[in-house]
Amino acid sequence: MRLWRIENWSNHPVAVQREVLQELVTAAQYTEFGRKYNFSKLFSLKEFKKNVPIHEYDDLKPYIHRMMDGEENILWNTPVNWFAKSSGTTSDKSKFIPISEESLQDNHFQASKDLLSNYYKNFPSSDLLTGKGLVVGGSHQISKVNDDIQYGDLSAVLMQNSPFWGQWIRTPELSVALLDEWEEKIEKLAQVTAEENVTSLAGVPTWTILLLKRILEIKGKTTIKEVWPNLELYINGGVSFVPYKEQFDKIMGSKINYLEIYNASEGFIAAQVNPDDDGMLLFTEHGIFYEFMPVEEYGNESPKTVGLNNVAIGKNYALVMSTTGGLWRYLIGDTVQFTSLNPYKIKITGRLKHYMNAFGEEVIVDNSDNAIAHAAEKTNAIVNDYTAAPVYFTQDSNGAHEWLIEFEKEPDDFNKFIIELDTALKNINSDYEAKRHKSIALRLPIVHKLAAGTFTEWLRSKGKLGGQHKVPRLSNERGILEEILAIKNSAII
Repeated sequence: MRLWRIENWSNHPVAVQREVLQELVTAAQYTEFGRKYNFSKLFSLKEFKKNVPIHEYDDLKPYIHRMMDGEENILWNTPVNWFAKSSGTTSDKSKFIPISEESLQDNHFQASKDLLSNYYKNFPSSDLLTGKGLVVGGSHQISKVNDDIQYGDLSAVLMQNSPFWGQWIRTPELSVALLDEWEEKIEKLAQVTAEENVTSLAGVPTWTILLLKRILEIKGKTTIKEVWPNLELYINGGVSFVPYKEQFDKIMGSKINYLEIYNASEGFIAAQVNPDDDGMLLFTEHGIFYEFMPVEEYGNESPKTVGLNNVAIGKNYALVMSTTGGLWRYLIGDTVQFTSLNPYKIKITGRLKHYMNAFGEEVIVDNSDNAIAHAAEKTNAIVNDYTAAPVYFTQDSNGAHEWLIEFEKEPDDFNKFIIELDTALKNINSDYEAKRHKSIALRLPIVHKLAAGTFTEWLRSKGKLGGQHKVPRLSNERGILEEILAIKNSAII
């Protein structure tokens, strides 16, 4: 039955999206937001886009704060008692994303079931459900604003609200999974789950690697397959898996399946159907209406968006969403490209505010992830994490990109690594290549090796250790890079 539904929304996404928008607007027409923008009189997508402006978090924050104080019928027409605390990677401030019952049931849980349905369709002899699923999730905190209103990292909210069968097939128990102190949590996760029959893993690659290494230490083994012989699937999201794949292959010890998902606080948006897919299938029947803003429109007074029937493969779009949580024409901040139009598949290319374009080079995270992976492969290196920012023109020199890289395994030849990184970026990005021509605008990248734990120390200093938190890969300003350089130079790790 579910496979038939999946096939239906995959094959008729534009019609399904029209129905989703109609249901969203009808449900919220008598909310405060719906009354303000005349939802009861909106009968077409054209009218919806004309009446309702595009919103960023700060535009909706006053409404959300009132909802956290317990007010109802503000952005959504059913009570909202849960909020996902976003890591807020574009600033130090946390964001609180409303999670309604419809968000949980029609989006997050339904998308998870569809992910599982597709997996069993592709791997019918799978033993996935004969063992436990280990989720390397975030922490859980209780909002002090109102006794009825709670918040936590998205993974914590989902764990707390998952149905009984979800609790049964997961490890560890909730009290360990939701620990606040990340380093204590990694240790307890390792101690408990090392003795379980784990068949699947899910989590951000950086923290998952830390956990797996600790488990190997505890068990005195060299590969995870020796600890969990039935492990067959790793579900990753949050950051690109490209720079981590070689490290995972090595630590696993034998082949397992990798699936990428796009499960943000704002909604479960897409997932790979098959490990060999180029891109993730867009979930079109799951309580989210999508619009796609060409990135060059960002910052315009009335930015234009296009629907699914007008998107193009390979073009960079900022994702705009209207959801059953009460986010309306919400600019999530991620940029995506379509890899397929039948069915619609996307890949995440970066963040609207995470890029380098100080010299017209327009380097996005997708470029840098692939260039790092190429340079690592060419020099037998393994990269744990990285960040980069521009070096601006001075009177004496032209510009450059400055990179801070933590290596799991250092390159055979560090200078070759730099050359390969530069060469890959030139091959991937014609704007970067043009700016590098004869080093007129950009000279060779400046690359620093960081001691192990430097990025962790920076995250700790920001109160962002663990969970969904991560180091921004690229920035068009030097603030983050200078802070991490200061930690490097102080050598207090």
